[in-house]
Amino acid sequence: MFEISDETLRLIKRASRGKKHLKLTVGYLIDNNPVIKIYNEHGELDSSNKYYYEIGSITKTFTASLLSKYVFENKLSINDSIQKYIEELKEHEYYPTLLRLATHSSGYSQTLPLNKREYLNIMFGLIFGNGDFNKNNPLNMDINKMEMLIEKNKLKEVDYSWKYSNFGISLIGYCLGIVSGRGYWDTMNDFLYNELGLRDTYLGISNNNLQGFNRKNIDCGNWEWNKENLISAAGAISSTADDLLQYAKINIHEDKPYLSLCHKKHGNRTKKYDMGLGWLLLKNNNNVILHGGGTGCFSSFLGIDKEKKVASVVLANYRLGRNDDENIGISLLESLQKSNDI
Repeated sequence: MFEISDETLRLIKRASRGKKHLKLTVGYLIDNNPVIKIYNEHGELDSSNKYYYEIGSITKTFTASLLSKYVFENKLSINDSIQKYIEELKEHEYYPTLLRLATHSSGYSQTLPLNKREYLNIMFGLIFGNGDFNKNNPLNMDINKMEMLIEKNKLKEVDYSWKYSNFGISLIGYCLGIVSGRGYWDTMNDFLYNELGLRDTYLGISNNNLQGFNRKNIDCGNWEWNKENLISAAGAISSTADDLLQYAKINIHEDKPYLSLCHKKHGNRTKKYDMGLGWLLLKNNNNVILHGGGTGCFSSFLGIDKEKKVASVVLANYRLGRNDDENIGISLLESLQKSNDI
């Protein structure tokens, strides 16, 4: 019987220290069975409670999954330019393809849709715990701002190096909404519920029973999202550990054949990772796919080994210390991998 390792428990204890209102959910999938553990600063809690978390950038993997579905159904091509779907853009100009957006190789900067000053203010707030995130989502962007930023940030038809881009993923979401004719918000919620069968995963925070807290244990509330905020495709989903492990199982078994497109290597990221569609792939083992996320005062991580058929998830209603959620998740995933070798 699998037990969480002492090293993973040490990382959980370190990440929990001093967080008075913490609900840290750690889950794993082994032998197709999900197991959920919940912790606070004093130790393990009753695991029968179900908590809903903002999962931030793990949303990008869902957006990429919907993109792969539309490619599979020949509703669009991964090599289409966004100009094909955003009619207001100027003719005879270069605009990036959906593939370059999905692999963060479009050339759009990391700060968009924020300017550099707004971006730095957020980063300092997260680092020092001074950010005012109470019902304040700084990443608001409507269609007019989106078009303005596209035209203002001219790109060339060259191979740009990897650069993480919320803005790029949001453009994919907008294009998917155009193809469906229903907009990204309604299309994605339908995809989550009816296609993937995830009953506790949705855009926004309508059912959330947790609020976020910063490093000073100050209530940050939740980020507010709405249909008009086009950056939703990059980070607006809320979910539970149970649903994310169910999502992991769907990806492991590729119950939806189009998901294989997301799991293939489409580009390079760093010395450690390659890029699938939306997913990071471990460079020395592309069977391992993962993604992390964070909103104002929430942290998340999901890691999957498709070959070993194991997965780990970490969710917290705090913005954890640097890479704490990833460290816990990877430590747990590595223990699961070793367990399945026995």
